[in-house]
Formats: sequence, C-alpha cells, structure tokens
Amino acid sequence: MSSEHTYKFDVKMHCGGCSGAVTRALSKLEGVSSYDVSLEKQEVIVKGVAPYDVVLEKIKKTGKEVIGGQTLE
Repeated sequence: MSSEHTYKFDVKMHCGGCSGAVTRALSKLEGVSSYDVSLEKQEVIVKGVAPYDVVLEKIKKTGKEVIGGQTLE
C-alpha cells in the first residue's frame, strides 16, 4: 500500500474561475484525499497517494501555469 504524500504547487491563478477549475480537476482525481487551493497565496496543497507527476499533469490540464512544485512530506 502506498503511503500518503503532501505536494505544494505554485500555480498562476487570476480569479475565482481559475481556482475553481483547479478545484474541480483535483476533486475528480483518484488517489487525492484532500486539497487546498489558495487564490490569495497562488498555491495548491495536495495530500494523497496519487503520484506527483499525475497531480502535476492534472493541474496543468486546466490551462493554468504551474511555476513550481515540491514534495513536503
């Protein structure tokens, strides 16, 4: 069984529609247990067993620019 990870992505979001698109994408992603999309901080925190690359691609498919990302734990 895979252990849970926490990822932080810096995502360029301009409005509530941008953050809403990222939220909708993550809500449909298998292996994600929780997420926090912050328009103010321009960051997305994702927890779950989904691989980093899978989460990154899902966010990129919303059309938002991902400036950087890292594994927190």
